[in-house]
Amino acid sequence: MNILSASPLLLSSIFLAIAVAALLWAELKSSFLGISLAKPVASTLFVITALFAGALSSTFGLLILLGLLLSWMGDVLLISKHQLFFMAGLGSFLLAHVAYSCAFLLLPLDLPSLILPAIAMAAVAATILRWLWPHLTRNFRPAVVCYLGAISLMVILAGGTAADAGPQLAIAAALFAVSDIFVARDRFVSPSAANRLLGLPLYYAAQLIFALSSRNGHWPGGA
Repeated sequence: MNILSASPLLLSSIFLAIAVAALLWAELKSSFLGISLAKPVASTLFVITALFAGALSSTFGLLILLGLLLSWMGDVLLISKHQLFFMAGLGSFLLAHVAYSCAFLLLPLDLPSLILPAIAMAAVAATILRWLWPHLTRNFRPAVVCYLGAISLMVILAGGTAADAGPQLAIAAALFAVSDIFVARDRFVSPSAANRLLGLPLYYAAQLIFALSSRNGHWPGGA
């Protein structure tokens, strides 16, 4: 990849980092206006990065782009603290995980590489569900179970792509999963800005990796 083709990706990634820094500052200051401005900008930038990376050139890329767009919608919905918007945002992110999983199914999957992520995610999902269950209302319990299933499948399938595509998709999926733990803690267990200050960088790092890998599952300029 030459410098000219890399420049748009580099610039969009830098602007994304700046927007995330602004979002974290707004979260630290509890500025609803700042969050309402910075969050959509940051999320729009990972969509733009995917377009620069060539997401429109393959079915894999289109599915990753769909996941990013659904994530963008979820980010906007979660700006509001209202329960209805939170449920809609949860549904949007669930569909994003499904889109990512469908994209990963298009890549060569190494079946033995699926075993360890499957065991790990079964244990993690069971632990998280046990932790959250007493804090969930009856309305949220089915939604959280479905969401845990969707993100667990995404992480497992991402792990299976590592032999062919490299570790980046598995890393991004794991970062996304960890960031969701902070979202759950903030919403259901112990609300605080610390959850968002820790979770948001992980989330945006995950989306940036997905965006950069959206052409064919590899880093820009890779095979």
